[in-house]
Order: sequence, then C-alpha cells, then structure tokens
Amino acid sequence: MDDTIAAISTALGVGAISIIRVSGKDAIATVNQLFSGKNLEKVPSHTIHYGYIKDQDEVIDEVLVTVMKSPKTFTTEDVVEINCHGGITTTNKILELLLSKNIRLAEPGEFTKRAFLNGRIDLMSAESIMDLIQVKTDKARKMAVQGIQGKQSKMIQNVRQKILELLANIEVNIDYPEYEDIEVMTNEKLLPELEEVQNELTEIISQSQNGQILKEGIKTIIIGKPNVGKSSILNRLLDEEKAIVTDIEGTTRDTVEGSIQLNGILLNMIDTAGIRKTDDVVEQLGVNKSLSLIDQADLIVVVLANNEPLSQEDLEILEKTKDKNTIVVINKNDLPSKLDKTILKDRVVIETNTVTLNGIDSLQKKILELFHLNQLEQQDYTYLSNARQIALAKEAKNSLNDARCGLLEQVPIDMVEIDIKKSWDKLGEIIGETYTEELIDQLFKQFCLGK
Repeated sequence: MDDTIAAISTALGVGAISIIRVSGKDAIATVNQLFSGKNLEKVPSHTIHYGYIKDQDEVIDEVLVTVMKSPKTFTTEDVVEINCHGGITTTNKILELLLSKNIRLAEPGEFTKRAFLNGRIDLMSAESIMDLIQVKTDKARKMAVQGIQGKQSKMIQNVRQKILELLANIEVNIDYPEYEDIEVMTNEKLLPELEEVQNELTEIISQSQNGQILKEGIKTIIIGKPNVGKSSILNRLLDEEKAIVTDIEGTTRDTVEGSIQLNGILLNMIDTAGIRKTDDVVEQLGVNKSLSLIDQADLIVVVLANNEPLSQEDLEILEKTKDKNTIVVINKNDLPSKLDKTILKDRVVIETNTVTLNGIDSLQKKILELFHLNQLEQQDYTYLSNARQIALAKEAKNSLNDARCGLLEQVPIDMVEIDIKKSWDKLGEIIGETYTEELIDQLFKQFCLGK
C-alpha cells in the first residue's frame, strides 16, 4: 500500500458535480502539479480550495479541491478530493491526467480496504459501509448506520472478552498450579460461565435472522397449479400488471419478480410457473425451476382454487411445503366452493379473490404476523447483517458446545481449552481481528469503484 490510488467516486453520467478521490503519500503533491490556485502542499488540512485543473496551459475544468492530511482521513493516508463539473468527458479527462502521473487506478473497494488494513475501521464496519450504499429501505439504512458506528462490532467484542477471560483463567491454572491464591478453574466452575456465553451467542444468532430480513427482505414465492390466480395475486400485491394473466393454462412459463414494502421491510416476490405434468419442454423447465425455489424461499404462498376440488398437484405442493414458512391462499372465494378445507386445518389459511380484492389486506397482515414485522419497529438494529457473519457466529457457538460436552465428559481442561480458543478465533474473523488475504480480497471486490 505504498502507492497512490485514484478513482471516480460518483456515478458516471450528466450531473452537477463529480468527485475524483485520490489517496496515498503522493496524493497532495501530484494533484498540486495539475492545480492552478493555492499551493496545496502548504495549505492546512481539511480545507477546500478554488481553482482550475490544467493540462500544461490548457484549462480542463473549474474545480474545488479538498485537502485532508494523514492520519485523520478515511484511509488514514493523505487524501485529496477533486470536485469538478459533472459529465463523463470532463471527469474522465481529470482522472486520465492523474493516472499519467504515476497514480494507479483504484480497485473496487480499495479506499475502504485501506481504511480497514490501516486500522481505521474493522471488517464489520467496512461491510456496513457497502450495505449503506446498497440499502433499499429505511430500516436497512438504520442497521447499516449502526454497523458503521461500530455497535455490532462492540457486541462481538464483548462476547470475545468474556471468552478471553475464561481462557486466561484456564491458562493461569495450567501454567501456575502451585499458586493457591489463584482461583482454580475446575470443570464445575467453568461450565456455568461457558453456558452463559453460549446462551448469549445463541440469542445474537437468533436476533440476527431479523437482521437478514431487514437487510435483504423476505424472499417469497407464489406457487400452485395453473390458473389458480398466482399471477393475479402478484399483480394485486404489487398494485401493477407485472405478470401476464390469461385463462390459458401454462401462461407463466418462467418466474416473474417484483417487490413491495411491508412496514419498511422488502417483500421480494416471485410468481412461478404453474405446477403440472406437461409434455411442453419449455413449460416443464419452468415447473422444475418453481419446485427448486421452495427450499430457497423465506416464505411460500401456496395458492388453491376455491371453485375446484384438491388435485394431485395441489396435494403434492402441500406435502412439499408442510415444514416451511407457508401461507395457504384459497383464491376465488367469490365463486361456489368445491374445495375440501379439512385437510388445511393445521395450516395458516387466507381466503381471497382478485376481483373484489377481498382478502389481499388479510394476506399482508398475516405476513406481518408471521415474521413479527410489527415488533421489529420497536427493537434496536444491532444485528449481524450477512451470511458470512452469521455462519461464523454459528461456528463459534458450535465450538463452545463442543467445549461444554467435553466438560460434561470430564475431558482434561487443556483439551477443552482448544475448543474455547477456536470459538474466540471464529468471532475474531467476524470483525477482522483474524483474516486471510483471500477473504479480504473477495469481500472488497464486491464494493463499487471509488469507495
């Protein structure tokens, strides 16, 4: 990280302002070579200066240049930001001039990566920055801000500290058994303290399922046999004609997607091809795709036709979804009923139709109840926010459970210590206290250029 990097930090296109960011030991001196105005190498830190960017005698643009000197910057390096007029040609010309001065084009996320590697932020805060850029709801924004402020990191650090204290006591007893005034960390003493930390991790993981809902929304598939009204229900929920609706069976051959917000949570809905046996190769591919989505969904809306008896396809769908988060929608309740509802006595059932829209509100309310979305409004937003973090937390919890089982089986304390240390290391991976170069490279490649 001894070189100096630059990138455009605003979206390319026509706009009032574009920002080109430069970071590294040569940032100020290099921009100063192109800047006509004050000597940037002599101005105070965190000041803005008016002038022009020039290519020899040619004026490229009228600009404002912000100078921020190490270490009080985002990357902890010298940082210069050039505010020029928006537009692809002008912005690219200034970047081109910078790159001609032995400055390297930054990789995606490299400014944030430098902030992490230089100790300015931890890994959870870095991931929260990317979350804040990509958020689609206000609740997700609040959670990302909590991450940037380090609240999720502090939560993990507190658990690690408790584990570290257990490890320290074990080490003292192993290394200095002759000192009588040191509390002996027997299995009986260690077990309740270990279980307390394990319970705390269990609660964090449980609550973090809410975090994933806040951030990513609820992946919802609408499934059923042809012509039961799946596409109509999708259209009514979205309040737009997203899916084509006809009386012809097999109209929907591939998935149709759309999103709405319920209480500030994204409901990502997928209308699937009607489930039936068919000789049409293309339609069968759609059916297979529909069935494969069942295991990927957070919520499954099974649609049945009120005016038809249950078919073999209906029964197969109900069987495949019996252990899932499922709402059964009996559609077309404005028509005479031929459906045997006794088989649905243990299911969450909503009756609706898409002609008078009766029951659509009830479906939305049932989703709110099923995922406790009303309760999320009242809770804080200190959650683990992605699959990587949650997976590591689960590994840490499993290691503590291994240690607990070892204690119950009277395994020697120094062997139990190995599992406890593994848990401490896994939590360290969440916040970036321990990491591999491959992981860091992969994470920051997901960032946008210039951030």
